[in-house]
Amino acid sequence: MDEMALGEFLRARRDQVTPEQAGLPSTRRRRVAGLRREEVATLSGLSVDYYIRLEQGRERHPSTQVLAAIADALRLDEDAHQHLFRIAGFTPALRTAARPERVDPDLLQLMDGWPDNPTLLLGRTYDVLARNRLGAALWQPFGYSDNLLLNMFLDEAAPAFYRDWRAAAVNTVAGFRAAAAAAPDDPRVAELVRQLRASSPWFVELWERNEARGKNAEVKTFVHPEVGELTLRMQTFDVRSAPGQQLVVYHAEPGTASADALALLGTLAATPR
Repeated sequence: MDEMALGEFLRARRDQVTPEQAGLPSTRRRRVAGLRREEVATLSGLSVDYYIRLEQGRERHPSTQVLAAIADALRLDEDAHQHLFRIAGFTPALRTAARPERVDPDLLQLMDGWPDNPTLLLGRTYDVLARNRLGAALWQPFGYSDNLLLNMFLDEAAPAFYRDWRAAAVNTVAGFRAAAAAAPDDPRVAELVRQLRASSPWFVELWERNEARGKNAEVKTFVHPEVGELTLRMQTFDVRSAPGQQLVVYHAEPGTASADALALLGTLAATPR
């Protein structure tokens, strides 16, 4: 269990729940926008002293019942609920030292078999381990690195590439935190966080919100320099043979302008330059 991570997560999430959301009466004189420690303790059925010790890292053995009660009090969604239990030590961490990142050749063959779908294979710290030809064409504007997190905050192409960069950045940081919690001893996690803390105030702001959310089915709009705007649906699949890896697949709604733009991108990608 990482006592500091648990305390930081509880404090950050408490700050983001209003009294109204928690079903508590709101008063004009409040020093904090979110919930007070006393209020979380009451909502969770805990003593104030016990909850304070949890936030301060002095209580190291919360039960699953206690964590579930706190999750309910803080209105955590399913991803945040799982993240809370993981950092409290109730989910085994990935054995990163024993499991270096490798790409399954059969998975590469599968990705190449989807020529009409941009596809990425992400490692446990959002390094792009592989992409099919259309995936490479879609993310062609990025040249900073092969890491989604670094590209989001440090590549000059990012703000113009995402129609809603802020929303994309929020989701990327929340997804990275959830993935990083599964591999807390991976030195790559600390390396990325350290680099971004030193280089991007936007990352610092979002990282300190302590949101944890896995990649879900969602819709994103990209603005590609060669084919214009593409609104694509995204699906994410965990790679069972390589825990921590994620296969991300995009598709356009048939008959839409985005489908036409994606087809044009595929043609350009297949044409020798």
